[in-house]
Amino acid sequence: MDANPAHSSFSTPPPPTRMKPINWVMLIAGVILTTVGLGLIISGAILWGSEVTQRDGQYLTLESQRYEGTGHAIVTPPVVFDLDSTDDANLRELDAIASFQIRATPVISDQPIFIGVADASDVAAYLDDVPHAVLEDMNWTPNEQFPGQWDTEDELQEIAGAQPPEAPTDQDFWVESVTGTGTQELTFDLQQGQWTLVVMNADGDRPVWVDLQAGARTELLTVLNPGLLIAGLIGLVAGIPLILFGAAGLGRDIDQPRPPHSPGAAAVPGAASGGALVAYPLAFEGHLDAPLSRWLWLVKWLLAIPHYIILALLGVALLVTTIAAGLVILFTGRYPRAWFVFSVGVLRWSWRVGFYGYFTLGTDRYPPFTLAPAYYPAELAVPYPQRLSRGLVLVKWWLLVLPHVLILSVLTGGGGIIGVDTIRSTTVLSFSLLGLLILIAAIALLFTSHYLPGVFPLVVGLNRWAYRVSVYVFLLRDEYPPFRLDQGPTDPPAQPLPEEPARSQ
Repeated sequence: MDANPAHSSFSTPPPPTRMKPINWVMLIAGVILTTVGLGLIISGAILWGSEVTQRDGQYLTLESQRYEGTGHAIVTPPVVFDLDSTDDANLRELDAIASFQIRATPVISDQPIFIGVADASDVAAYLDDVPHAVLEDMNWTPNEQFPGQWDTEDELQEIAGAQPPEAPTDQDFWVESVTGTGTQELTFDLQQGQWTLVVMNADGDRPVWVDLQAGARTELLTVLNPGLLIAGLIGLVAGIPLILFGAAGLGRDIDQPRPPHSPGAAAVPGAASGGALVAYPLAFEGHLDAPLSRWLWLVKWLLAIPHYIILALLGVALLVTTIAAGLVILFTGRYPRAWFVFSVGVLRWSWRVGFYGYFTLGTDRYPPFTLAPAYYPAELAVPYPQRLSRGLVLVKWWLLVLPHVLILSVLTGGGGIIGVDTIRSTTVLSFSLLGLLILIAAIALLFTSHYLPGVFPLVVGLNRWAYRVSVYVFLLRDEYPPFRLDQGPTDPPAQPLPEEPARSQ
């Protein structure tokens, strides 16, 4: 086990790299605009689906839910519509373009039921000292199984009382009401005022057991939907070019000639010779630092938060540049060099943070905030390919890589104890093989201040396999990743391919 990073082929300190702030500004602004634009487009698409659902007079409905009240009525909390206070004429006319619907079905099929809407003060006076239940905690969420329907989680709060009410059908304060056996349906156009919905048995008796289904419709969707889609498209049109220009600028900033054996100058034998050697074209190293703190790993998740935020932004930019580079490769067979260098820089940054954090716990040195090569115990470099296959770009990132994805999902899952996945920009609690190894190493550090012998080479090997697949998925190389767990802090020496036996004549 090599605990001295000075033995690394990346050990020569690189010359300082200055990245222009304008490139970072463009990249960050582009990521924000693109993310917001995509969110608006998704919201617009959801509203468009809702708009289609409510055409021809239909309502957006909640899933039917059963309520069993022990009192004489089930009521909603008062709902206030104060439209006169607004200066918007369209909102003051909201009663003409929005309405609500409630369907009630008695649990006892032959029980007549009553549904009514009235001023909240009249309902309060009517049910004063009358046992009844109030609907609370109404949370609407889309129903994934039935598009156009929504789910709700409600609870009934029972209100005590001593008096039975008069029959609701004998009251004259209802604005809208229906009564009868079987399913009853009431619609109510939005109006100025404070309103309460009441569901009772028609004779006012107790208990009230009903299945309720609520719905709503509004013509405002026809106004909001195009606005969201247009704003989202504007965000994408403005954001994606900013990402591409910012990433290209950062790539050019760090794409500088470097001395031999310095970070970023590492060559992979066989990569330029058409694959004469079996080593994969990824220089990947991680050297265990010693000594390591017993307790620092407990708070590294907190210390690394700035890196996690930046990696989330870089992950979005990496996705955009990969798609753009894929289109260029499809027509030219070349990966634009500036985007290539940027993409490698993102993977390099991710590996450093993972090596410091819960992908390895291999060092207590805080990772540098740079895409460029640096003097650090963990480094990564990929040689630039002169040509790439136009056809492979269509299938390698989703189809050909599937066997590796299936295996790595078992071996590495989302990462270490707390895995921050740069690609998906998520933080997950993971107990895959890699996560279990990191947990074992962390406990050993806590009690002995030493990395458990034999665990570190395996952990680095698992990460090496994952990053080889990442290089392939992000279209950086065409060489198919080997199904091989190359353990240890440095890449294994390249070996010539075995010669084929001579064919008999």
